[in-house]
Amino acid sequence: MPADFWTLAFLCACAFFAGVMNSVAGGGTLLTFPALAAALGSPALANGTSTVALLPGSVAGAVGYRKELWECRRFVVRMFLPSVVGGFLGAWLVGRNQDTFATLVPWLILTAALLFVIQAPLSKWVKRRAAADGALPDHHEPGALTQGLVITFQFLVAVYGGYFGAGIGILMLSALGFMGVGDIHRMNAVKTFLAASINAASVVGFVRDGLVNWNYALPMVATAILGGYLGARVARRLPASYVRYAVIVIGFGLAAYYFIKQYALN
Repeated sequence: MPADFWTLAFLCACAFFAGVMNSVAGGGTLLTFPALAAALGSPALANGTSTVALLPGSVAGAVGYRKELWECRRFVVRMFLPSVVGGFLGAWLVGRNQDTFATLVPWLILTAALLFVIQAPLSKWVKRRAAADGALPDHHEPGALTQGLVITFQFLVAVYGGYFGAGIGILMLSALGFMGVGDIHRMNAVKTFLAASINAASVVGFVRDGLVNWNYALPMVATAILGGYLGARVARRLPASYVRYAVIVIGFGLAAYYFIKQYALN
């Protein structure tokens, strides 16, 4: 069979397992991005194609939380605009200077791996805070200064999300812990919807700048959705910590590979 067939088969397999990872613990980008970078030879093009491939799964997750989203719609409205603007700006920055993006790839992957390291303790803190907020009256809200800081932080997270994206869910959960959203299910709903919004906005930028390989992206969409569906079923049986540890190992391994490739072999 032609080499292109095996390349596509490998990329679709990566997208499938990325969908599984995103359903269980997140971090799917750490599979699809390096695979696409090797196939396409352009980190910027790989980034845009990876975002398109994983976007439908992110949107599907948000739809699944529609009940919780309606219950905390005022928070969604406040965070939506900075998420969309930041996501588009991040993608625009990739297209504006692709060489800089390529230089930053090792640092971006290292950042994502570090975010997954702190995910467990941060999630415990978020759950405690969410439980405390859930015990308060529904009208409980933080002060204007706190809200302004969190919205600003969300904008910066969105810029990072549009630029690369891995680990944004962890960052958003930490911010939502200060917003009095309510229990952890509502927080996950808001996080999932905002992540989908960031990714959708970044896709607009990537498509505009021609940073999507559709021959790879569309088949990967299908396998990522399948992986996400099966991952949701696996999540009921497999502790998320196992997947998170795998993401951490993959992340640090990839960071080491890209650092060596960029600094030791040049």
